[in-house]
Parts: sequence; structure tokens; C-alpha cells
Amino acid sequence: MNIDWAALGSVFGVSLVVTVALVGLFTLGIVGLSKQPEPAAQGGSGGSLLLARAGAYVCFALCAAAVAYGIYLIVA
Repeated sequence: MNIDWAALGSVFGVSLVVTVALVGLFTLGIVGLSKQPEPAAQGGSGGSLLLARAGAYVCFALCAAAVAYGIYLIVA
């Protein structure tokens, strides 16, 4: 039995990069959703809160797209 070490290394590298990127995106989504509105007395306008929520939803959508693409690659 011969092991193609170059192919094994490339699969490991790609898996590591994709895993770290996916976890990073999900973490950014959680951070975006955990942002609390600032009281109006401190000058909070609510615009940054909406931007954070929109960014969080984009991060979650990208995570879902990556998972769906992975399932597509496995099933197809």
C-alpha cells in the first residue's frame, strides 16, 4: 500500500484553513448579535447596532452556504 503524502498534506491543509475560516465567521456572527444598543444619553444612534446585526446575518449565511456546499460535494 502506497500513501500519497503530498495529497494527504494538501487535504489536511485545506481542511485546516476552511475549518478556521468557518469558525471565525461563526464567531464574528455571534459577536455581531451580542452587541447591545447604547443608551440615547450616551449618544447611541442605533445605526451601528443595525450594521452589526446585518453583518452577523451575512456571516451566518456564509457559514450555511459553506456547509451546504460541503454536503453537496459529499453527496454528488
